[in-house]
Order: sequence, then C-alpha cells, then structure tokens
Amino acid sequence: MLDIRWIRDNPEALDAALKKRGAEPESASLIKLDEERRAHIARVQEAQARRNAASKEIGAAMGAGETEKAELLKAEVGELKAFLAAAEDVERELDARLRDALARIPNVPLDDVPVGEDEEANVELRQTGEKRQFNFQPKEHFELGEALGQMDFETAAKMSGARFTLLNGGLARLERALGQFMLDLHTTEHGYIEVNPPLLVRDDAMFGTGQLPKFEEDLFPTARSLTEKERVSKAVFEALESVQNEKDRVGEKDFVVPVHDRINALLENEFLIPRHERLWLIPTAEVPLTNIVRETIIDHDYLPRRYTALTPCFRSEAGSAGRDTRGYLRQHQFYKVELVSVTDADSSLDELERMTKCAETVLERLGLHFRTMVLSTGDMGFGARKTHDIEVWLPGQGAYREISSCSVCGDFQARRMNARYRVEARPGQRSGGEKQTRFVHTLNGSGVAMGRALIAVMETYQQEDGSIAVPDALKPYMGAIDVITA
Repeated sequence: MLDIRWIRDNPEALDAALKKRGAEPESASLIKLDEERRAHIARVQEAQARRNAASKEIGAAMGAGETEKAELLKAEVGELKAFLAAAEDVERELDARLRDALARIPNVPLDDVPVGEDEEANVELRQTGEKRQFNFQPKEHFELGEALGQMDFETAAKMSGARFTLLNGGLARLERALGQFMLDLHTTEHGYIEVNPPLLVRDDAMFGTGQLPKFEEDLFPTARSLTEKERVSKAVFEALESVQNEKDRVGEKDFVVPVHDRINALLENEFLIPRHERLWLIPTAEVPLTNIVRETIIDHDYLPRRYTALTPCFRSEAGSAGRDTRGYLRQHQFYKVELVSVTDADSSLDELERMTKCAETVLERLGLHFRTMVLSTGDMGFGARKTHDIEVWLPGQGAYREISSCSVCGDFQARRMNARYRVEARPGQRSGGEKQTRFVHTLNGSGVAMGRALIAVMETYQQEDGSIAVPDALKPYMGAIDVITA
C-alpha cells in the first residue's frame, strides 16, 4: 500500500508510475477522498474543542446567575455531543473508503525497470549453462510421464477435475527429492530459516501481501469463506429447495409457508460469517512467511530475516483459461519452495540480487540451462517495485518457461501489515539518541517451483528409450535410483 502523504506531495509521480503499468491516473480521486476525510477530522476536532469550551462556560454562567445563557450552552453541548457520536461512524466509513481505494493501487516501479505493456518488453540479464543437444527428438514431459505410467492426469481429473495430477513411483519420489534438495541448499548454504507455516490464513494475512482485495478470484476460499454473493445465493437456493420439499410432502393444497421467512432464517443463522473468521488456502508460502513480521517492531540488528518453506500452493488460475491445459505446467495445486526476506530500507535492492542468485544456484546445481530476465512495468506483479524472472529451458517444448520470480516490494507490504524496525535517529533529527521506527522492506521469490523443476529435469535428462536420468545433485535423495524407468 502506498503512503497517502507521498501521494499528496507527488500526484504527478503516482500517475506517471500508473501509466507505466498501463493503468489510469488515480491521484486526483485519492486526494479527494483524503481531503474529505481530513476535513471531517478537522470538523470533529473543532466540535470537541467547542464542546470543552462550552462546558466550562456553562459553569461560569451558572456561577454568575445567567440561567438563560447556561441553558443555551447546555443545548449547544447536547448538539455537539450528538454530532460527535455520529461522527465516529462517519470517520470509520471515510477511513475505510480511502483504505480500500489505496489497497487497489499497485506499487510504484523503480526507475530502472523497463517500460512496456507486457512480456515482450522484458529485458534479458544473462544466460547460464548450455542447452543440451539431443541425437533424437526430445519429448514433452507429459508424453514422458504418461509413457512411464507415473504421471496420471485421468485419475486425478476423476477425483478433482482439470488441472490436477497424480504422480506415482519414481516421478513422485523425484519431485520430493527436488524439494528436499532445495530446502537443504537454502538453509545450509544460503542462510534461510526453514519454516513449516499454516496453509490456511485469514483475510488480514492475504491483505498484507496484496492478494486481497484485488485478486480474490485467483484464490481458493474454504467452505466457510464463501463470498457474500455466494452465501446469499446458497441460502436462497436451500430455502427454495426446503420449501419445495415441504410442498411435496404435505401437498400443494395444504401448503402455506412464507418463502421469505425461510430465506431470512437461513441468512441469519447459517451464513453470516465475520470477515475476520474467513480462511483461505495459501496461493504461495509468501503469504504466511511475510506475515511472520506482521504488526511487529523489529530491532535493526535483527535484520535481515530470511525465511524458506516447502508447501503446497493453491491457485484458481482464474485469469489463465485455455493456457497450458496439457500437462503439469499450470496446476490448481502445486508445490514450491518459497524464499522471503525482510530487510531495512537501505538493503533491499542488494537483497534482490542475493535472492535471485540463490534461486539461480538451484538450477545450476541441477545442470539446467536458464536465462534471467528483468520484467517490464506491464508484466510485473501488483506489489513489486522490480522483478527478476528466471526462465528455464524446456527441450521438449523448445521454449523458456518461468520457474522463479524474485521481487522487491519496498515498504508496500509492510504498510499493509504495519511491520516496522527500530533505528537510531540520525544526527539532527531527534535529541538524546532516541529511537524511531521505519517500515521494513520485503522481498519474495521462488526457490524454486518444484513442479516446473520436475518438468525441466524430465525433459533435459530424458533418454532415447523414454527413461529419465537422475541429476547428480538429486542422487543422495533418491536412494539407489539413478534412472527412472517404467
């Protein structure tokens, strides 16, 4: 979330940043909301001051025997109290309107981010490793997996629908080995703290990292986290269904049941779930890992904090209809090793380079060819100021595909989470060496996506007979298995 004070002081800068992202200008509407809120607060403060002054004047008037004046002052105080009582609700509403509007504004890109509408404007930083040369036509991962009998899309679809996959045998173990390898690398060599976080989180956690409210359609709610519209629709359907069942039982001639009574009862008793009780399946471990510092003040010496987790991730893929429908590339449920860093304001850009290198090391150790890109303003995520994408080469597809995305968010998420750190005041700012607080900076990245790493290993290490050789880095995690065969 952006600082409204910065927006008031830099309206042109905000609109220019939004233009780079392909969005409409928002500064005027945001400033108008803020001015309305501030004007209301000023009226409240004036009313409070007048109430206090009038209360004192009542005593003076009574002491002077000015009964009529005292009664007028009492009436004025009564009106002021009524105004102030109603003003609290108005202030909450104005605060909520401004907060909701700010919550939907994307982060401001850094000056060195390439400007463009989409991925066509992304800029390549470097390539690492060599593409494997085959003396046969390489197959795609799903052809290999199905031929091995270890990647089953049909059975998964029977259980869960499209975009789910059942792995078994050697491929299931290979994916598990990838996760263990990544965690060991990041914790023993890269200094990340391993975390086993919750997979269900509340609204506040999703809001903190920017998934809510803008990207609700991309999330999987639990049954008790249905949207208001869904809950009302469900209530109406169940009410009508119960009415129909009752009608069928007693006969239409003797049936007298007000439908609206049934609907109201269901709404009141079953479907009014407070927002703070809603739970969502995490789309990435970025959500719980970043929220570790939510509503905390960290000592500067405690930074940076680096966390990693291997978790399942759940995404509805609402905006990807028709894309990558075959195979294991784009799933509703997948596993990923996540990297999250929390730094001070001066270290976050260096931390982005470090995090990117940590993710690249995974692919280097696996012997995979990849390239590292800087995303353009139009291809960058909502909360990011700058993003490095790592794209792995898939020989079967003959294309690069994203396998890791590392982003620096500045204090964008920290403002939503109220996450701060203490720093010593700079000379001249405060006297007596008092401490002050600043918002932390947050970063997140994939270290890396396990499903896509599995695909890359399968296609890169495939043999002419359809078997899959195990990369040297994974052999310690595979027991005695050097080659995965049918």
